[in-house]
Amino acid sequence: MSWAPCPFEKLRPSQLNRDDAFYMSLAFNLAIDAWHANEVPIGAIIVCGGEVIGAAHNEIKRTGDPTAHAEVLAITQAASKIGDWRLNACELYVTKEPCPMCAGASIMSRIGRVVWGCHDPKMGCLGGAYPLHDLKGLVHRVTVQGGVLEQPCREIVQAYFSLKREDNAAGGLTPSDDTVT
Repeated sequence: MSWAPCPFEKLRPSQLNRDDAFYMSLAFNLAIDAWHANEVPIGAIIVCGGEVIGAAHNEIKRTGDPTAHAEVLAITQAASKIGDWRLNACELYVTKEPCPMCAGASIMSRIGRVVWGCHDPKMGCLGGAYPLHDLKGLVHRVTVQGGVLEQPCREIVQAYFSLKREDNAAGGLTPSDDTVT
């Protein structure tokens, strides 16, 4: 089977209300872009002072780089944009709870707040499988908010992996282990 078109439509949030749902909608739209690129559909943006200074989706397959997660790419863009690795005044919006690597990158880049869409009980490290941000001895504490636009963020990841499993059963490639249940 050839790769399926994304069954989700991009969100069109109002520019008048730039709240958590607005910014998560932008991240969700990047997740749709990831789907179209046959990447795990996770999107992330970084906001500083109401301006988006980093925006990315997963690009692991395209780059062949296992660290090319949406969060890490957006953090790199944001640090470059402001000319400082410390992103204290910034907020990260990501469609799925960050994995151990991305949670660590959020902490190490001093992001002020991380807002995620769907919970990841297997690999999530900002409250799901492990609350890395609560580790004793950390120099920086990131504030975490989960569950923003949770349903569409969960549904797109689940639909992607469901189709990957169907493709695998039909002789396609094996799906990744980082599924969201």
